[in-house]
Amino acid sequence: MVAEQKSLNGNGVSHKEEKEESKVVALAAKQRKAVTGEDRIGDTAKMYRQIIENIGEDPTRQGVLKTPERAAKAMMFFTKGYEDNLSELLNEAVFDEDHDEIVIVKDIEMFSLCEHHLVPFMGKVHIGYLPNKKVLGLSKLARIVEMYSRRLQVQERLTKQIATAMVEAVQPRGVAVVIEASHMCMVMRGVQKINASTTTSSMLGVFREDPKTREEFLNLIK
Repeated sequence: MVAEQKSLNGNGVSHKEEKEESKVVALAAKQRKAVTGEDRIGDTAKMYRQIIENIGEDPTRQGVLKTPERAAKAMMFFTKGYEDNLSELLNEAVFDEDHDEIVIVKDIEMFSLCEHHLVPFMGKVHIGYLPNKKVLGLSKLARIVEMYSRRLQVQERLTKQIATAMVEAVQPRGVAVVIEASHMCMVMRGVQKINASTTTSSMLGVFREDPKTREEFLNLIK
């Protein structure tokens, strides 16, 4: 049992690093909640107005006069995942169930912001897990994706965070997460390759250790 749990966390990231990352997110959420929503929107709108002016546009022009406030509200929505936490999200949706076959939810739509350029990346998330006497309400898998994707992200970390959250939620025998996404930082700027897509995966527990189980999952999400 000890060996299995150690494998579930064998994703190349130490427990210390995971804890430090959690502290940073928790601090950001605390700071965000300490300021009222109206104040955050007002402060952010001022910054967007400055950006509009800096790029050479007239911020008083009719078409963009209310853009700073609209953009501020949109940014608050795009990053609302900082206000969520896993325990509240699960909300007693973990159930005792003697099911020992793979559970898969695939093609979960995902939208996030690249933390390097603050432009979107979007795609689909496929999650599979092998229960260990517990199952999670199916809609909660999509909620987990939503919570972590509504933050500034890189796809690699997002993939790992979803897998780790599943381990924390139901302590399964294994978890597999695959994300396929298109990044606007590659499409709209830089190399400008409009058909490029990025695939990342995180395999924990039996999905990492057993090639047949991993292959079954990969075949089922095709």
